[in-house]
Amino acid sequence: MSAHDPAELAAARPDFAAIAAWIPQGASVLDLGCGDGSLLRYLQDTRQARGYGVEISDANIIACIRNGVNVIQGDLESGLSGFESSAFDFVVLSQTLQATRHTEALVREMLRVGREGIVSFPNFGYWKNRLNILRGHMPVSRDLPYQWYDTPNVHLCTLGDFETFCGEHQVHILERRVMTGGSEISALPNLLGSTAVYRFKRAA
Repeated sequence: MSAHDPAELAAARPDFAAIAAWIPQGASVLDLGCGDGSLLRYLQDTRQARGYGVEISDANIIACIRNGVNVIQGDLESGLSGFESSAFDFVVLSQTLQATRHTEALVREMLRVGREGIVSFPNFGYWKNRLNILRGHMPVSRDLPYQWYDTPNVHLCTLGDFETFCGEHQVHILERRVMTGGSEISALPNLLGSTAVYRFKRAA
């Protein structure tokens, strides 16, 4: 796969296309836990987005630079105090929510720094994950690729859990997309969807 081919990136990461569909042309984006910068590069190529990534790993910082995206080295758990309020149109947390320890504080900071927030995460309520639990094992899959003893994930959740969290923390959900592979799921999404993508803002 070409590192810069938008079609191949979208095929490998369907949540990229779902996120991009919500980003207007030329919008400013802050990508938290941006990894190798693939999402930002995808948004630059498909939406002409402007912005920065925040990443803690030295290896990923180098990969971001090679990917041609702006990146700042930082620890999300320390907050986003280096960014002014409403500095970005969107703050994105892609496949990182489940690995954050201070989820409430981070979501608050996302909505301080950005006018809207977008998150994607693996749905722990997906039927295959439930089946693995019934069989007595933690799930291991494309969306949850780690063994129980080496996983960075500390806060796995279902769609229902995330929506309850939003309701309790003055977060207004604007849109939701639920997918399995490249297919969008509309019926029984908390059971049949493996990945969830949400767009939200501060509740009025």
